[in-house]
Amino acid sequence: MTEAGTTDAAGTRLVLASASPARLGILRTAGIDPVVRVSGVDEDAVSAALPAGTSSHDVVVALARAKAVDVAASIPELATDCVVVGCDSMLLVDGQLQGKPHTPEVARERWATMAGRSADLITGHCVLRLRDGEIVAESAECSSTTVHFAKPTPDELDTYIASGEPLKVAGAFTLDGLGGWFVDRIEGDPSSVIGIGLPLLRRLLEDVGVGVTQLWRDPRD
Repeated sequence: MTEAGTTDAAGTRLVLASASPARLGILRTAGIDPVVRVSGVDEDAVSAALPAGTSSHDVVVALARAKAVDVAASIPELATDCVVVGCDSMLLVDGQLQGKPHTPEVARERWATMAGRSADLITGHCVLRLRDGEIVAESAECSSTTVHFAKPTPDELDTYIASGEPLKVAGAFTLDGLGGWFVDRIEGDPSSVIGIGLPLLRRLLEDVGVGVTQLWRDPRD
């Protein structure tokens, strides 16, 4: 982590390195209207390049950083003064990280494993501060929230999988969508489960010299 010191971040833009509508929605609800840029990172390649035995927490942070760095290199029009935020979420079940299932078959297998049990949703966050096209500060960390899953009936699970929602989200569930019906409770930060943890993001922004209130949009707009 590189300290940026205390600087005036007035006019600094936040760039969200993610295509996730859930992450975008959290930031907008919290008063920030980010610029959205989607990274071209091959997540499987990044994970495969990590040393054997890399911890689950370090995996998601590495993925978040790779996305942030990729986007930071492709935004010359914003790089005079901005912060780039990359995130990656995965569900840790029985010591194994699970990302997006992509197919109904895999989603069904995941739910057969986690229904009626608890698992940890881990979200890596990386914040890069850019000035004049250069990364001048960086901070990265992950959050972990325990999710206690219900046991959907076979018909409920069939209908949920047929909706398509669990195929394109980490862990094959959402908290803020249809999947929320099958979550009994959580222990931790709900915004992190949805995709970007506001308490952690605030601390990381402070690390790179940006106060979160300086990024809030004018409520009169």
